[in-house]
Amino acid sequence: MKVRNLAESEKTARRIVSPDGNWESTRLLLKNDKMGFSFHITTIYQGADFRMHYQNHLESVYCISGSGEVETLADNKVYPIEPGTLYILDKHDEHVLRAHSEMKMACVFNPPLTGKEVHNASGAYELEAEGIEA
Repeated sequence: MKVRNLAESEKTARRIVSPDGNWESTRLLLKNDKMGFSFHITTIYQGADFRMHYQNHLESVYCISGSGEVETLADNKVYPIEPGTLYILDKHDEHVLRAHSEMKMACVFNPPLTGKEVHNASGAYELEAEGIEA
């Protein structure tokens, strides 16, 4: 069994801050934990407005706090995001995430991330980035 604490993990290499200044993510469960998925607590900063397209991963995102919206680019539908909302990118959906206020999100990725991923030019994570040691 493994036990990790969010506050303690935020002080380690598990906390990743995006180079573009839109978000930070503490990766609590990663590929090297051998669970078949990864689990992160991500903060999307107020005013963030950025495009993502996870071509190599499926993601589910649960809003813990804050508000914003997600827009799917295939059909230009906009979905409000508020505490209690789960959105599921089950078709590698290209999307734009906008934060009206700072949002805390719980994110699950399949296949699992290794820990050091940041978005590439197309808004995706590479399939095999350099990992974080357990």
